[in-house]
Amino acid sequence: MGKIVRISGPVVVAEDIKNQKMFDVVKVGDLNLVGEIIRLNGNKATIQVYEDTSGIKPGEPVETTGKPLSVELGPGLLKSIYDGIQRPLDLIRQSSGDFIRRGYTAMPIDLNREWEFKAVGKKGDHVKPGYILGTVQETSIIEHKIMVPLGVEGTLDEITEGKMKITDVFAHIKTKNGERKLTMRQEWPVRTIRGVKSKLPPTIPLVTGQRVIDSFFPVAKGGTVAVPGPFGSGKTVVQHQLSKWADSDIVVYVGCGERGNEMTEILSTFPELQDPKSGKPLMERTILIANTSNMPVAAREASIYTGISIAEYYRDMGYGIALMADSTSRWAEALREISGRLEEMPGEEGYPAYLGRRLSEFYERSGNAMISGSPDRNGSITIVGAVSPPGGDTSEPVSQNTLRVTRVFWALDASLASRRHFPSINWLNSYSLYGEELMPWFASNVSKEWPARHSEMMAILQKEAELQEVVQLVGYDALPDKEKAVLDVSKIIREDYLQQSAFDDVDQYCSLKKQDYMMRLIMHYSREANRTLDMGYPMEEIQNIPSREKISRIKEVKDQDLDKYFNDAVTSLESDLKAIRGDK
Repeated sequence: MGKIVRISGPVVVAEDIKNQKMFDVVKVGDLNLVGEIIRLNGNKATIQVYEDTSGIKPGEPVETTGKPLSVELGPGLLKSIYDGIQRPLDLIRQSSGDFIRRGYTAMPIDLNREWEFKAVGKKGDHVKPGYILGTVQETSIIEHKIMVPLGVEGTLDEITEGKMKITDVFAHIKTKNGERKLTMRQEWPVRTIRGVKSKLPPTIPLVTGQRVIDSFFPVAKGGTVAVPGPFGSGKTVVQHQLSKWADSDIVVYVGCGERGNEMTEILSTFPELQDPKSGKPLMERTILIANTSNMPVAAREASIYTGISIAEYYRDMGYGIALMADSTSRWAEALREISGRLEEMPGEEGYPAYLGRRLSEFYERSGNAMISGSPDRNGSITIVGAVSPPGGDTSEPVSQNTLRVTRVFWALDASLASRRHFPSINWLNSYSLYGEELMPWFASNVSKEWPARHSEMMAILQKEAELQEVVQLVGYDALPDKEKAVLDVSKIIREDYLQQSAFDDVDQYCSLKKQDYMMRLIMHYSREANRTLDMGYPMEEIQNIPSREKISRIKEVKDQDLDKYFNDAVTSLESDLKAIRGDK
């Protein structure tokens, strides 16, 4: 065993650790605190400790486990709630109360539970890493696929079906190095990327049911999103909505250094939420990793890697994963804290000079990929990373480095949130670089006019922003009728289209079909209103037609009633405008 020679907060220096290697997990002190070697210098090892180091002292023992920081993988991950280093919080509460006892460890997966294993592979098959040998019904929603682990290739000599624990041997594989016995339990080092056969282009959107996202700033399956915003601007609201409604098979929610009350809300509400697709509890396809701001700062860094490693494991089965990281700013603060303790040369605002590289490495683990193995399958990981810049200033290093590597920017606006406009995504500051790649999909799967309507509505909103400056100078009444019409239509777009209620049973999710109908109705009104203005009739009369209310009410209409409602609304609008024009 080695011994501690220096302690500086979560950073401990030890010497003479036998068989020490970079990134090995070590047990620190008499309490066996969990740590990870992050620097080697001769016989001295610098360790970042993932638990509170108060009370430990120089001279206490340090022992290496000989393994890197890893996640346990296998059936039983879903429905779990872990801390940053994959300790199950429900088991911790049962054994040590409301607070995690230092040095406490527990198996992340129940080793005693039996699962019904159904074989897919057959004796004599030549198997490689990623080959699916069998399946287990992990929850009523998700079927867990048992794959050949990395580094194993050979002939399947024996495979057993039936009820078994994840530690039971279910297959024997003859490899060139001898026989290899397989269990359903696997380990994976969190800092190592799981390989794929090839990355696929981002051509399919992740449908979220949120109009401002799907219509204006879509994200592709396997894409990356940055959601920066100040406190109270609705970051967690957006991520909750995506967790519930996004077109993904599995949700991995990483609470990285967030306030305790926010994580408490997630931990209490998620188990009660209903999955809209299956009608079952949402937790049956969710994994929560809770790491609050009062937990040791170093554990924040581990929580991000734990989450993405679990996501990659399910991605390899062929599932679409949505990973919510809330928030990467707290993770970056952990990097800054450790870097300061290591006395490294600081970069901008005290963050380490390698901040941009670490962020890139994390976001690059997303993507839509073809998976190695058999049968051929593709899976995706979409990363939605919330950023909490101090005071909402997105010019700070974490926001800027995140924007360099992500392709979608949803700019949250505290002023919109204070007006109860949700999702509070500012349509003038946000952007999506997936737009051009996804428009062919929308054109072929929703409507050929979708790209044109999208461009037309965005142009009206941008024109409104220019006119607002004029209105503040000369007043609304001094504007020409054509410009009043722009403000009128833009108000409809803002209040009736972009604003969406998460508490309304119908409006909380808006299908692409309904979004298309809403856009068609708004733009039909815009064209007819402008045609009436061109004939010399005043804007005041157009604004007061009774059928305008039907545009606002369409968000309350269910999908099966859309055709009839849309036709009635168009007929009413045209009838009212004809009455103004005196048409027969």
